[in-house]
Amino acid sequence: MPAAFNDDIFFASIAELNSRLKAKEFSATELAKAFCDRMETLGPRYNALALSLRKQAMQKARDVQDEMKRERYRGPLQGIPFGVKDLIAVAHQPTTWGAKPYAGQVFDFDATVVRKLDKAGGVLTGKLSMVELAGGPSYRYARASLQGPGLNPWNRTRWSGGSSSGSGAAVAAGLVTYALGSETSGSILTPAAFCGVTGLRPTYGLVSRYGAMPLSWSLDKIGPLCRSAEDCGIVLQAVAGGDNNDPSSAGKSFYFAPKFARALKDVVIGFAPVDFAEWAEPAARPDLENALEQIKQMGVQVREASLPDFPYGALTSTIIAAEAASVFEDLIASGQVNELADQKQIAGLKAGYELPAREYLRAMRVRSLIQQAFRELFANIDVLVTPARMVPAPKIADPLDRPVTQRTPPKDRGLSGLIPAGNLAGLPALSLPCGFADGLPVAISLVGRPFSEGMLLNMGREFQSRTDWHKRRPPMSS
Repeated sequence: MPAAFNDDIFFASIAELNSRLKAKEFSATELAKAFCDRMETLGPRYNALALSLRKQAMQKARDVQDEMKRERYRGPLQGIPFGVKDLIAVAHQPTTWGAKPYAGQVFDFDATVVRKLDKAGGVLTGKLSMVELAGGPSYRYARASLQGPGLNPWNRTRWSGGSSSGSGAAVAAGLVTYALGSETSGSILTPAAFCGVTGLRPTYGLVSRYGAMPLSWSLDKIGPLCRSAEDCGIVLQAVAGGDNNDPSSAGKSFYFAPKFARALKDVVIGFAPVDFAEWAEPAARPDLENALEQIKQMGVQVREASLPDFPYGALTSTIIAAEAASVFEDLIASGQVNELADQKQIAGLKAGYELPAREYLRAMRVRSLIQQAFRELFANIDVLVTPARMVPAPKIADPLDRPVTQRTPPKDRGLSGLIPAGNLAGLPALSLPCGFADGLPVAISLVGRPFSEGMLLNMGREFQSRTDWHKRRPPMSS
């Protein structure tokens, strides 16, 4: 391995790596080999690697190298190693959905997002671990995965977050430059926050889900986990866009053009003081409050805000349970559901199978009221700012369905239910690392109205120009 391949390469941004490839400091094949070696060596350390794709990665890297020799440049993702969550189809390779009943499943086509990144010159080096069936409708333990519990690179006794556990850990440990994950209710924002990386949940319908495992048709989204907001914007531009193969596609594209973003002095942010002063874990409060202050100093206008009063968690659970039971009807009816690793998930799928249609329809009717309430909220506010998670990563053996804290919850809900609420409303969100609590990363999140990714990313870029939390690297001996 060339001497140049040290941690400065493995933790470099997309633009940095692409620039060094163009400058011929190293070749695309050398870069791909270095990342494949690192993935295969360290991936199992964090239970992050579902499948190495070394052979096809090296072939793609050779193709990229030939293009660059001829000075045929495709853009910033050309030659950049990345990984995808193992619910995203890669042609002729196992796509296990993290679950034993699907361990031998192979598709003969690439998911739309894989095809788009291949066209951009990306080098896919591996499929990344996930919680079985993306965690739906619910699960009790982090070990609910074919590869075992996702281990956090900052502390391997802690969880890397679900259900995109491998995607979060792989980016945090420098196994890939960026990764694709998916979110139904928190599965991009949570691993991004727990692992100290930047994660973007796009607006519902902006990124095609064709070729990705469905869990909840009306909630699922695919998005990037990256080193920075800048990198998230680059990846989103490549994967966004209409797709006739995805009935839920919004038919919209995304162009990452920060210089044309709205001036921050014209942006109105909403926040709830109780989120930072009471809901957040005490050890996390200083850095979360400092992050909020940094955002205020960016010149934005500030207002206090709170969520409309709806039972977001219960509504989300009902919708996921009903839609997941429909998706996995054959699995449940055949009895193969009993092969899953998590007993709570088995019970949840069976319960969803028996859920009366009237309960699902009632939840969807209330959901339409939530969407209207958010339209009214965003009439006067552009971006909601809140802790991405109120607590840092839990221990891997802790039951995930018990209260995250023994503290008495505040009477004022603030924006504390924004993960399920934002998913029900189809809103984009950006998770930004902003500090540590007891040695574990904490993050702040920005949530905007539909298709406001450009504004969120511009705010994220400005925040990260003022802080260096996104550049911190975990101790690899952890």
